[in-house]
Amino acid sequence: MQLIEILKIVVLGIVEGITEWLPVSSTGHLIIVNEFLKPKESAGFLEMFDVVIQLGAILAVVVLYFKRLWPVARREDTKKPAWDKDKLMLWAKILAACVPAGIIGFLFDDRIDELFYNPYVVSVALIVYGVAFILIEIRNRKREFKVKDISQITFRTALIIGIFQVLALIPGTSRSGATIVGAMLIGVDRTPAAEFTFFLAIPVMFGASLLKIVKFAMDGTGFTTTQIYYLLIGMLVAYIVSLVAIKFLMSFIKKHDFKPFGVYRIILGIGVLVYFALA
Repeated sequence: MQLIEILKIVVLGIVEGITEWLPVSSTGHLIIVNEFLKPKESAGFLEMFDVVIQLGAILAVVVLYFKRLWPVARREDTKKPAWDKDKLMLWAKILAACVPAGIIGFLFDDRIDELFYNPYVVSVALIVYGVAFILIEIRNRKREFKVKDISQITFRTALIIGIFQVLALIPGTSRSGATIVGAMLIGVDRTPAAEFTFFLAIPVMFGASLLKIVKFAMDGTGFTTTQIYYLLIGMLVAYIVSLVAIKFLMSFIKKHDFKPFGVYRIILGIGVLVYFALA
C-alpha cells in the first residue's frame, strides 16, 4: 500500500463521516471527491467502497443511541432481561419505513447506478433539493409541527418517510435530506425527523452494504488484501468523524433551520456542474 493512496482513503472516510448525516448527500460528495482524488483502484471497487464505508457511520449511530435502540431491558422486580415493548415498536416502524427503498433498491440497483452515478446527475440533485430545503423552511417558518417526539411517529408516518427515502437512491439527493424533508412536510418536527433518519439508516445502510459486497465478490475478481485494508481504514475514519457530525447536527437544528444546507447544496451543485461542463 502506498501512503498517498491511504491518505486518499482517509479523505474519503472523512467526507463520508461528515456528509452521511448532514443533508448534503454523502454519495454525491464521494463521487465528486473520487473524480479529483482518482484512487488507483477499479471503478467497481470504488463504487462498492463508497457504499460499504457507510458501515462505519452506522456504528456511530449505534454507539451514540444504544440505550434508546437496544430492545432488551432488565425488569425492576426480578432484574431479569425482558423485551422493551416501546423500543420493539420503534424498530417495527423503522423496518416498515425501509420497505419501499429496500424493494426498489434490490430490483433496480444496477440500473440506477448505470443511469445516475455521474457528476452531472449529482449536480442537478444537489441544486434541486437545495432549493427544496429553502422553500420548505420558508413554508414552515410559522408552522406548528404536530409530531414533536419520535414516539409520536405512527406506522403511517414511518411508511411515508420511507417512500421519501426512495428519492435518495438517486446520487446527490441525500438520504438524510430526503427523509428529513419528507418528515417535515407531513408535520414532524426537525429533531424527531433527524433522529428517525439516523435510526432508519441502520438497516438501510447495512442492507445496501451487504448487497454491494455480495455483488462485488460474485463478479469473479474478489477482494485483494489491500482492498480489505482500504475498507477497514475507510470505515474506521467514517465512524470517528460520524460521532462528531451527528452531535453537531443535533445541536445545530435546535437553534437553526436547514436553509444553510440548502444554500450550500445550490452553490456546490452549480460549481460542480460548471467544472465538469468545462472540463
